[in-house]
Amino acid sequence: MGQILLGAVALGLLWSIMTIGVYITYRILDIADLTVEGSITLGAAVSTAMIHAGQSPFLASAAALLCGLGAGFVSGLLHTKLRIPALLSGILTMIALWSVNLRVMGSANISILRLPTIFTPIQALGASKYAAWVCVGGLLAIAIVSILYWFFGTELGSAVRATGNNPTMVRAQGIHTDNMILLGLMISNALVALSGSLIAQSQAFADIQMGTGSIVIGLASLIVGEVLFGRRNFYLRLLSLIFGAITYRIIIATVMELGMNPNDLKLFTAVTVALALSMPHFRDYLQTLRKSLTGGLSKC
Repeated sequence: MGQILLGAVALGLLWSIMTIGVYITYRILDIADLTVEGSITLGAAVSTAMIHAGQSPFLASAAALLCGLGAGFVSGLLHTKLRIPALLSGILTMIALWSVNLRVMGSANISILRLPTIFTPIQALGASKYAAWVCVGGLLAIAIVSILYWFFGTELGSAVRATGNNPTMVRAQGIHTDNMILLGLMISNALVALSGSLIAQSQAFADIQMGTGSIVIGLASLIVGEVLFGRRNFYLRLLSLIFGAITYRIIIATVMELGMNPNDLKLFTAVTVALALSMPHFRDYLQTLRKSLTGGLSKC
């Protein structure tokens, strides 16, 4: 059971970078960006193809991040310049990336088994594969959270946050909201692609289907983190995304260990997200019901 938990923590750290990317669009920009499902595979495809061709895994991971920036840029242009709704622009980019990813990989999947990855130097020191995942994933996740905390405290970062909160007010201040949305989408998809690169290197292959349902996984991790670890200040909120991704992976590992059919995993995730998203509505309903009952009893 210890190895299962360690594996869940390690995988959660790698997925937490994707969760942070989803947070930027879903919470900060208030956009449901489906580009994620294509950009996570793009990051995996680019990095594995480069490693398979003999390139450095560190260079491959950096290239994956840059390609994610490009995917976010395309999705942002469709939304801000062509005035296509955000949801539809994400879907269009995701569909286009399917063909791009197949071109990059040259087939539906590509293996890098027994080839060096970003985790190899740590494993060469005698660490297990899970320990290497924890080291690399943990260091990157903390570094990204710290950089984002600094960035969103700058004038430019504050403008991005304000754009998602009140675009009318931001425009009144002379800030170009389209540019802020474009920047936010680029940062988000860059992180998602980097996460895809790390996940592919951890499992030693990339597959064209690996991005399917990733947006739901990101939302589940985000919501679990917010519910369990609070929303006190911005830095702790960013950290809660890491803990949320780890907790979600532990939950998945636990239910799988208890005998859940792997085919039911996406259904379980979808139901979990639906319940979590509807909790505020049920809470308001219960408060209204409690007040009406209390008022009725007081009249009696």
